[in-house]
Amino acid sequence: MENRITRLLGIEFPIIQGGMIWCSGWELASAVSNAGGLGLIGSGSMYPDILRQHIRQCKAHTVKPFGVNVPLLYPNIEDHMNIIAEEGVKIVFTSAGNPATWTPWLKERGITVVHVVANTKFAKKCEAVGVDAIVAEGFEAGGHNGREETTTLCLIPMVREICSLPLIAAGGISTGKAMAATFCLGAEAVQVGSRFAASAESSAHASFKQAILNAGDGDTQLTLKELTPVRLLKNKFYSDVMEAYSKDASPEELAALLGRGRAKKGMFEGDMDEGELEIGQVSAFIHEIKPAGDIVREMMDEYRQTRNSLPAL
Repeated sequence: MENRITRLLGIEFPIIQGGMIWCSGWELASAVSNAGGLGLIGSGSMYPDILRQHIRQCKAHTVKPFGVNVPLLYPNIEDHMNIIAEEGVKIVFTSAGNPATWTPWLKERGITVVHVVANTKFAKKCEAVGVDAIVAEGFEAGGHNGREETTTLCLIPMVREICSLPLIAAGGISTGKAMAATFCLGAEAVQVGSRFAASAESSAHASFKQAILNAGDGDTQLTLKELTPVRLLKNKFYSDVMEAYSKDASPEELAALLGRGRAKKGMFEGDMDEGELEIGQVSAFIHEIKPAGDIVREMMDEYRQTRNSLPAL
């Protein structure tokens, strides 16, 4: 399948694996790339030397394109960007910040830049600063999210209307049918996070993967908007946050409750009570741990079947 995204990224299928913290190491990224999609290393949970190791391992395990996701709020971002350039990474997805900050620097070094947005304001800014493509992510998505709480099915056509850049849909997408739906609205690829978090190659703890499989409708919630909005699975930590809200906690008190390392504690170390469990609403539709390559192939098969059935519908 060929379109603007597959040509831009040099991939076979327009499926991008989200660069999730604590889930997206070289094993997952290389598996998705080898299956024809684009794997992303999630640098947001990595020290600079760890990122370098994952890039080198990914290069050793796939000859196909892969990229690195870089949250722009990361404190060691200069070290990360220098390592990415030194190691010859050709594709960078930036998120959680202003695309004007690093896009020119990356472009000067011949790196393809894709930026994640949650609203039309930043989509326009992406186009103005020379970003190569946009991920428009609805608030169904897990992890850090937009304050606007705009759903994917609303966001994609709004961004398509005001922006001519290649467009990738994200948020609540785990199947070929959902992929086809976003293509009808103007997307040219999908970015998939939660489904790959529950894959065999995900670096997430087994207990977190099982919690994803156990999740039901309504078991995630967008919260902590006073800090950085994040969608979490409900657990004891989430209940503690809700109790703090009931007592009119200040942003400073919420930050103290969050502390440091909560996401690592839950998603990577397996503390299902005190950890921050970042996952999307679509977790309620995930019922099985599968190899990442199977997920890519099944999504593409279902996408083709859905497209072929549209005339009959």
